Amino acid sequence: MDKKFSNYIVYVDESGDHGLKTIDPHYPVFVLVFCVFKKDEYINTTMPLLKTFKFKHFGHDQTILHETDIRKDRGDFAFLKSKTIKTAFLEELTDIVQKTPFVLISTVIKKELYRLRYSTPENPYHVALRYGLERIFYYLSKQQADLGSTHIVVEKRGKVEDDELELEFRRVCDGFNYLQQPLPFELVFADKKSNSTGLQLADLIARPIGLHVLKPDQDNRAFAIIDDKFYRNGEGYRNGYGLKCFP
Repeated sequence: MDKKFSNYIVYVDESGDHGLKTIDPHYPVFVLVFCVFKKDEYINTTMPLLKTFKFKHFGHDQTILHETDIRKDRGDFAFLKSKTIKTAFLEELTDIVQKTPFVLISTVIKKELYRLRYSTPENPYHVALRYGLERIFYYLSKQQADLGSTHIVVEKRGKVEDDELELEFRRVCDGFNYLQQPLPFELVFADKKSNSTGLQLADLIARPIGLHVLKPDQDNRAFAIIDDKFYRNGEGYRNGYGLKCFP
């Protein structure tokens, strides 16, 4: 019998590092982002939008959009050193993110507070992963989605880290979660050079979430664009649902 897959796919990326020994005072958070797509919308809307954008600006679709490279005008994005060109480029990219249909779930670990609270803290990545997977399950259940098997796509980081992540992922899906029940998810590792539309979109929105949590009163247009994409409860609350800050 053929294996049944759900109608959804999830792409994951991060911002900041998950280490606790040395914490960057300018960015003391670890952000894990989960972008939940309906597969038909991903195929018919998301991928064409990003491919059209790439052909327009690069002449091909092989350039991988990395938030850090764009911000620092390096590599394929060196032409963005012109303020006028960069502003237009970012506005167009922001418009694509706004038009792209997906649901956003994110965990933000406030590392200094987290380190102070626990004498032997867990790996922040693992904590963020657990919170994210629980909320993805809540969201998909709410959609009455067929949870046959939903794939969670993450970037490879290195054999040791990937093995640890896979072990933790299996532990959470086997019942180590708030629901204390199995979660119908499968982990997929993508190569860092993978030209994945979903991973690139997740990469673009992770840092704006971290900046919003650190400086909620600061103007943050990128966050304003994605704000209405967060998973919310029935009363429209985002915090604790689509956006989980810990502690």
